[in-house]
Amino acid sequence: MDDNGSGPIGYPKAQAMPVPKTVWNRATRDNNGTPKFPGKHRGGKQILKKIGGCLSSGGQPAKRASPSQAVTRRLSLRENSDAGGDNAKMKALFKSKPKTPADLVRQTRDLLIFVDRGGPDTKENKREEKMMELSKLIRNLKQVLYGDSESEPVSEACAQLTQEFLKENTLRLLIICLPKLDLEARKNATQIVANLQRQQVQCRLIACDYLEKNMDLMDILITGYENTDLALHYGTMLRECIRHQSVARYVLQSEHMKKFFDYIQLPNFDIASDAAATFKCFRSMELLTRHKSTVADFLSNNYDWLLGDMLLDRSNSAVMTRYVSSRDNLRILMNLLRESSKSIQIEAFHVFKLFAANQNKPPDIVSILHANQNKLLRLIADFKTEKEDEQFEADKAQVMKEIAELELK
Repeated sequence: MDDNGSGPIGYPKAQAMPVPKTVWNRATRDNNGTPKFPGKHRGGKQILKKIGGCLSSGGQPAKRASPSQAVTRRLSLRENSDAGGDNAKMKALFKSKPKTPADLVRQTRDLLIFVDRGGPDTKENKREEKMMELSKLIRNLKQVLYGDSESEPVSEACAQLTQEFLKENTLRLLIICLPKLDLEARKNATQIVANLQRQQVQCRLIACDYLEKNMDLMDILITGYENTDLALHYGTMLRECIRHQSVARYVLQSEHMKKFFDYIQLPNFDIASDAAATFKCFRSMELLTRHKSTVADFLSNNYDWLLGDMLLDRSNSAVMTRYVSSRDNLRILMNLLRESSKSIQIEAFHVFKLFAANQNKPPDIVSILHANQNKLLRLIADFKTEKEDEQFEADKAQVMKEIAELELK
């Protein structure tokens, strides 16, 4: 303001609203000297209406709040503000603590029991809600064991999770309930079961101890190859479980083992390949190194139905010698060499060459080979692979040489 009472410099002086003189004369003043218009004076009412119309929205006179109303409003705002702060403090005080690995497992177990026992009385919306919660918990369990993009797994948390998982049959429930889970939950559950086989607690693979008491779970995993939706998940679990020697021994000695020859020939390529991968685990260098006696016993007791590349492994030379000393086995192989299927012919040839290459052939084996010498030479000469294979051609030439040089003693 300048000295003349005008507005700020550079701005025009505010125009005061004229008030009728009669109104000022009749107005009374309060203790502070402020004019106070009579409530019933017509001029005063008009002035107040005009002033109020300027301040209120919609052209309606604004009602001036009394001091008590203003104080109440300020207190109300302050109370709301304080209440918001108190609410935030209360929320922080009662905020749920992060779940421990054991808590995650226990909650997962409870939901798996619900899923396993779920009857027709269960409401659909409630079931969907439970299944969503279960999928989330399984995802969190996997995160504890594998970590994520921001953090590595913590060994103490993994050990705590593993102990709780194997303590109350949660592993069994997870395997049994796998068909009832959605695809994402199945994948996560598969990775969890696989990881648990490698977790050490106090320098022990406690999953092995658990499986030794629950070997029937291996039957579930093996027969899982008969279910198109579950085969790949159960196959992955099975390969990790047979890392334990006692489990590998059980599988090798079970009646289910022979089913692998059926699974390998399934029309579904992915499942057949997975079954073959599992079967090959029993002849892998890792398994043979760990479980030599187990694999040797299996091969010795089942040599009569074993064909293929297992016999070509030098670790199984004793079994191979026994196999190629059998006339019945030789006759089977010679018939397979005449199969119309090229793949069967080639596979049969890889076993037949063991008979021909054996430098200590029993007399009855020599007799059979010599009697069919010309037929075998013509048949083998026509064998060809789809792609050029130098090793196959070398093997073929060696087999033909051995047969051509056969002489009866």
